[in-house]
Amino acid sequence: MKTAFIGLGVMGYPMAGYLARAGHEVAVFNRTPAKAEKWAAEYGGRAAPSVADAVKGAELVALCVGNDDDVRQVVGETLPALQQGAIIVDHTTASAKLAREMAEAASQRGCFFVDAPVSGGQAGAENGQLAIMVGGDAVAVERARPVVDAYAKAIQHIGGPGAGQLTKMVNQICIAGVVQGLAEAVHFAGKAGLDRALVYEAISKGAAQSWQMDNRWKTMGEGRFDFGFAVDWMRKDLGLVLDEARANGARLEVTALVDQFYAEVQALGGRRWDTSSLAARLDRPSGK
Repeated sequence: MKTAFIGLGVMGYPMAGYLARAGHEVAVFNRTPAKAEKWAAEYGGRAAPSVADAVKGAELVALCVGNDDDVRQVVGETLPALQQGAIIVDHTTASAKLAREMAEAASQRGCFFVDAPVSGGQAGAENGQLAIMVGGDAVAVERARPVVDAYAKAIQHIGGPGAGQLTKMVNQICIAGVVQGLAEAVHFAGKAGLDRALVYEAISKGAAQSWQMDNRWKTMGEGRFDFGFAVDWMRKDLGLVLDEARANGARLEVTALVDQFYAEVQALGGRRWDTSSLAARLDRPSGK
């Protein structure tokens, strides 16, 4: 399929690469042209000078950018250049309101907009093993599925426009609570004088087991927080979650508290540390 990929960050760069490896014709655009040119040299696709040039003639356009405003801008530049029936697949974590707005704008031009945020982090993107939660027109989703499958381990269509973004919010609520609980467990084990490695072996085969425990227990205890998904990004995501909760009346006491804990991590200088850095605020001297 003739495709375009907009946004070559730590997620988009390898995702676009998997499209090229799968045999799709891929044009890419990035705000930093050198990164698009590097990608084209590595994967054999085309580095386009503009969004409009990248998407011209594309049957499917994937994007993975920063926030609502970025998506709105890219879609605004994309739609006039698309042929009728083309599909925009947005992998950005953004608001459900924006997804519904973009789906309506695409529909008015005879195109489709699918909100398809991902879970799995940088490692999932690099290994082509992302979990993708999708909202949008069912026919468009099924047409996009074999293309998006190039970098996915699971694709689940949840419902209409915005449903994918709402599901990503559920995902981030779960992660926030689990990471905070894990950080406290690692901290407590250390204060209690226990051998953390033995504690992990004892509890990781039972009800306490989680992906976060298996992958972050040891590194939390070592104070290593360089595993991709940054605190700044998590706070952006949790901001979307809490905005939606205020609108729909959901009570998210723990999520709101963890968001403030991440603000403390930012104040410690950890804006680019990964989300497991919640442990850092527990291990700092009391009162600091």
